[in-house]
Amino acid sequence: MSAPILVGTTNWVDHENFYPPELEKGRRQREKLSYYARFFPFVEVDTTFYGIPKPQVVDGWVERTPESFRFNVKAYRSLTRHEREAGKPRRPTAEEERDFKAALEPLRAAGRLTAVIYQFPPWFKDSPSARDVCAEARERHPDDVVAIEFRHRSWFDGEAWPRTEELLRELDAVFVGVDAPQLGSATAPPHLAVTSPRLCIVRFHGRNRRTWYLKAERTADRFDYLYRPEELRDWVSAIRAVSDAGVPVQLALNNNRSDYAVVNAFDLAALLGVPLPPPPEPIRRTMREREQGGHRRAARRPTGGPGVDPDPPAAGPGQLELDV
Repeated sequence: MSAPILVGTTNWVDHENFYPPELEKGRRQREKLSYYARFFPFVEVDTTFYGIPKPQVVDGWVERTPESFRFNVKAYRSLTRHEREAGKPRRPTAEEERDFKAALEPLRAAGRLTAVIYQFPPWFKDSPSARDVCAEARERHPDDVVAIEFRHRSWFDGEAWPRTEELLRELDAVFVGVDAPQLGSATAPPHLAVTSPRLCIVRFHGRNRRTWYLKAERTADRFDYLYRPEELRDWVSAIRAVSDAGVPVQLALNNNRSDYAVVNAFDLAALLGVPLPPPPEPIRRTMREREQGGHRRAARRPTGGPGVDPDPPAAGPGQLELDV
């Protein structure tokens, strides 16, 4: 029997044109999560990467969503070694460890936490010390599903991938597949693998090669890309194979510029036959503009960045690897 496939986005706040105008101002912005939950069954909370919320804030998320709604939570940035001191990644403090665990508790208590996502930075290379950090993540959450996203190619290239897969299986950690611009050593290749029977996750970052390494004012500016349905179709057969193997799948659209993530979430659900309510009219309008060729899409050529290949391949048919 096939396992469920859930489609959603990363965060619920920054989706232009998706929300009714009355929810864009003042205290009514709190209602955005409830509105989002009318259309999608889960969300990835990425604000927890930038700051750790108080438990009472997380309580509010539970209260504003139905019992069937689920949350994935990104680990705070010091836990993933994004925070640096004197040019080197620093360890999380005892207070950060304590506060992050406390922030997860309302979701745990309500049975609403699906996974804690550790998105490691592009400079997080395969090494014994890096593997120890992965093991620490597992130990930090003994009762939670831990999902790991690697960016650096050292985890994938040559003989590395079998060792990476073995590590994740030993930790019972979920491998996070990604769709992203293929630019040098700091972008994971398109790959889907089942390393835990509990879950499989794919995150879609867009394919904007020009902005992938951009230091932008807004995070959304890095993910300025509206997929065409045929690009998303690259993943359909692999996703179905995982579901048919009895492993639940979650698909998170992270191309959070404008309404792109929402549009592509509806696209992906349609391609997979995943039932969602009809999209609101502003989202349908963006879809029509795209079909008519009138919607601006981001340039794809890179302006440069760490280890940039001047003519890298895009993720596409025949290049997506599946390991179930």
